[in-house]
Amino acid sequence: MSGLKHKLYDYLILSGFTENSAKYLNMLALLIALLIAVFIIDYVTRKILVKTFAQFASVSKSNFDDLLVANKVPRNIAHIIPLLVAIRFVPEVFGDFPTFEDVFERGLEVFAIILILWIVRSSLNALKDYLKTLPRFKDKPIDSYIQVFMIFSWLGGIMSAIAILTGIEFIKFVTGLGAISAVIILVFKDTIMGFVASIQVSINDMVRIGDWITFEKYGADGDVIEINLATVKVQNFDKTITTIPTYALISDSFKNWRGMTNSEGRRIKRALYIKQTGVKYLSDADVEKLKGIHLITSYLEGRQADIKTYNNANNVDKNLLLNGRNLSNLGVFRKYIDTYLKQHSAVNKDMMIMARQLAPTTQGIPLEIYAFSSDKRWENYEYIMSDIFDHLIAALPYFDLEIFELPSHGSFKA
Repeated sequence: MSGLKHKLYDYLILSGFTENSAKYLNMLALLIALLIAVFIIDYVTRKILVKTFAQFASVSKSNFDDLLVANKVPRNIAHIIPLLVAIRFVPEVFGDFPTFEDVFERGLEVFAIILILWIVRSSLNALKDYLKTLPRFKDKPIDSYIQVFMIFSWLGGIMSAIAILTGIEFIKFVTGLGAISAVIILVFKDTIMGFVASIQVSINDMVRIGDWITFEKYGADGDVIEINLATVKVQNFDKTITTIPTYALISDSFKNWRGMTNSEGRRIKRALYIKQTGVKYLSDADVEKLKGIHLITSYLEGRQADIKTYNNANNVDKNLLLNGRNLSNLGVFRKYIDTYLKQHSAVNKDMMIMARQLAPTTQGIPLEIYAFSSDKRWENYEYIMSDIFDHLIAALPYFDLEIFELPSHGSFKA
């Protein structure tokens, strides 16, 4: 290039150009030649490097090299060689123009910083995609860690670029930033809060990718699909996406259903509201009639014998049912529910099964069913719960009980 530079300059002088014009034309021609050479070198290097990586990836057993190609790591690395060529020959092109030479050299140094950041970012994205294919990292907030690293990398890169452009030593430039640290903290407040929250979420294992969470404040009810530095993305069950600030996971209350997912069953907790006027003691005739229900036959026989023994031993006058010990239709129905649930094939027998009476309300007496379905899948869980309550609602009339309902128009017809 040096020999070419002088030959072109001498030719222009011999052709009658002034010395100043010859310098500018010489510089322009050399710059065009350098740009063409750089683009050719970049094209050839990129083609060779990308093709080599692709061929290696096709025969490799690991998918990490495939991800490197997909994230354009070889393509970014290929820019290094033409950049070095440009840095090497810029002094030759702008030898007669020190100011231009200084500007272009600083520009190339800044581009080198940007290129390094591109390579780091694409490499980290490839690493992120690879880790997400490994079972033990699928539920980890890898995006958050990479974003934190890239924020510091870009911050360092920007400070280095500013130091280069201003001609200030990097150490002195960083030292001077201490004076405006308050402004930096204010500008990056959300980023800092998100970073701290991401660390706490990860260390305390509060949320993982794939967890079902309910966050009423933000209207989120679905599966976590992404955790990054600033936000957590939740795909709701209606397929909409809700975005939650990461720091909200440690500052606000939310429900994580992972415990249910990891357990052996999904809870059924729902009440039947029984009309209070239908509750009564059972006469012997009523008990005999209910003995026809197989699930409680043995229970009724045993309880009836115990009650008769007690009442006879205490000379209880049973002409009035209120005296002594008695069975009630609500109590027998509660026992029927308990027995029915314990024999239901879809109810987990190793977890709590209970039919309990809650405090009476203006809408009747709540008879709550508390049990766990063996199948935790949403569709099947709803089917199991509906099947149980279909049966119990249909069984109520056999016990002379009714579900409480608010009056409707039909209730007032004569």
